[in-house]
Amino acid sequence: MNITVVGTGYVGLVAGACFAETGNDVLCIDKDASKIKKLENAQIPIYEPGLEEIVERNIKEKRLIFSTSIEEGVKFGDVIFIAVGTPPGADGSADLSGVLAVAESIGKYMKGPKIVVNKSTVPVGTGAKVRAKIEALTKHPVAVVSNPEFLKEGAAIDDFMKPDRVVIGSSDQRAIDVMKELYAPFVRNNHPIIVMDTVSAEMTKYAANTALATRITLMNEISALCEATGADIEAVRQGIGTDSRIGMSFLFPGIGYGGSCFPKDVQALIKTAAEFGVPMDVSNAVEKVNERQKSLLVKKIEKHFGGATKIKGKKFALWGLAFKPQTDDVREAPALVVVKELLKLGATIQAFDPEARETFRVALGDEKGISYVESNYEALDAADALIICTEWNEFRRPNFEKIRDSLKTPLIFDGRNLFALDKMRQHGFTYYSVGRPAVIQG
Repeated sequence: MNITVVGTGYVGLVAGACFAETGNDVLCIDKDASKIKKLENAQIPIYEPGLEEIVERNIKEKRLIFSTSIEEGVKFGDVIFIAVGTPPGADGSADLSGVLAVAESIGKYMKGPKIVVNKSTVPVGTGAKVRAKIEALTKHPVAVVSNPEFLKEGAAIDDFMKPDRVVIGSSDQRAIDVMKELYAPFVRNNHPIIVMDTVSAEMTKYAANTALATRITLMNEISALCEATGADIEAVRQGIGTDSRIGMSFLFPGIGYGGSCFPKDVQALIKTAAEFGVPMDVSNAVEKVNERQKSLLVKKIEKHFGGATKIKGKKFALWGLAFKPQTDDVREAPALVVVKELLKLGATIQAFDPEARETFRVALGDEKGISYVESNYEALDAADALIICTEWNEFRRPNFEKIRDSLKTPLIFDGRNLFALDKMRQHGFTYYSVGRPAVIQG
């Protein structure tokens, strides 16, 4: 099958590569000429485990090609996936200008029937807008399908190749049959292809991400109560997560969620609800609590040192800049909040992340007082404390003796609960985590 994917971000590039991997001929389109040139040489602009190998293999087999020409892409694909960004506007609503611009190009250049698939995360009603935009410019038949993605950054290849489910939103039987054929290689594990109307498919994406964000936020809120009462959130997590009605996924307490999906999708759902006059008290609370959670470590640091004014002149080592491990994505990363607040208080920071140093540097901008080092242990040199913002695996089993010897004082602020309390006590650290009793050395 000839497939065109418009947009080569996380969603578009992963989709294009995986469709090519199952034998389809795929043309990926992006307006960024420098990005396309790099992709033609199998140079991946994002960090995603396993993606580079798949792209390189399918370029070599000539199943995966790249271009900046949307006209070429429209002519090439029997199925055209729209996978461009939908960033949040100032009011939280999704910016559909990119999606609608692609739809306009499809209507302008199509010379026969097409199946157009919204792979971008879009609010309810976007399918109808895309169809209207296309049909205003052509008399050729077009079927518009909603096919939301459910990829986790850092595990996107596995999620695409072995999905929990595939959601297809359409009332066009021919388009449904084509989509089922296209996804058949990925659901040999008997996980379902779920067919529904377009509006319900659009809603499913936002509902899923808001539900997951709510689980994370609820645990973070409970963790605050645990600290106040002396309970241990890790014990509580085990106690509720083993309930089959609840499960263990997305119950890890921490310093808030970030990334390209949860923050903007919760905001977009709230905005959509407001347009329809539907109150979203839970979703509003999720967003509010999550933003508050990102400042949690700074509050703990201030309290430990005796107030915000005592932070000036302190030097902190910081491990982890990405919003989660196995990615270089720093969009809405809690580390951004931690760094900005500490720099504002007059601290200096030595930061390390295995993949996200450059993306963080760009996102933070020209801020003074932060340096980026080449290893996690280099960040510790003469620092007053260690701060952990991302749970990279290499941080989980460090050399505690080396940490203690490198820091001015054996002090750790852990936003991801990487270490056991008794181990911190044995190694002589004063240790603050999330939702657990602090370990204070005499």
